[in-house]
Amino acid sequence: MSRLPKLVVLDRDGVINEDSDDYIKSTDEWIPLPGSLEAIARLNHAGILVAVATNQSGIGRGLFTPDDLNRIHAKFQRALARVGGHVDGIFFCPHTPDAGCECRKPAPGLLRSISLRFGLPLNTVPFIGDTKRDVDAAKAAKANPVLVRTGNGQRTAAGHPELLKLPWFNDLSDAVDNLLEGNLRT
Repeated sequence: MSRLPKLVVLDRDGVINEDSDDYIKSTDEWIPLPGSLEAIARLNHAGILVAVATNQSGIGRGLFTPDDLNRIHAKFQRALARVGGHVDGIFFCPHTPDAGCECRKPAPGLLRSISLRFGLPLNTVPFIGDTKRDVDAAKAAKANPVLVRTGNGQRTAAGHPELLKLPWFNDLSDAVDNLLEGNLRT
């Protein structure tokens, strides 16, 4: 039997909730993907910490405020609580791509902050995302990239066939099922 990780890191848009090329700017636009909240609750019930690492450049672009983002995340946490789940930390980068920061994925800053916060090395931590940017951040931080086909996943697979050797799952629920069943090596 495979040992379960102590922590799983998730990208937000396209993995947990619907994504939008126009950004998720309000609570009305934040819509969970089918089964994603229940999947997070299953991780919680297995004793696994869950953190979210998300780029939110809409703040830097002036499309929404940090207060708007806090309201979105409060809605997310309330929805999770209704199915018996929670996230242990939400880490976000508010910067635009040209800011040159260390926290915007594909840079490893968000993931390193998560590692420091929880006191855990990332070498056994799956980072579940839907873009090459997520894969690059995971590799830079020495975490284990895992991809889902939701969000930008299909486009990522088509545009980056070299990533097809990584673990791929239909959605977050499928990835969590495989992780909990020991079919996803970390």
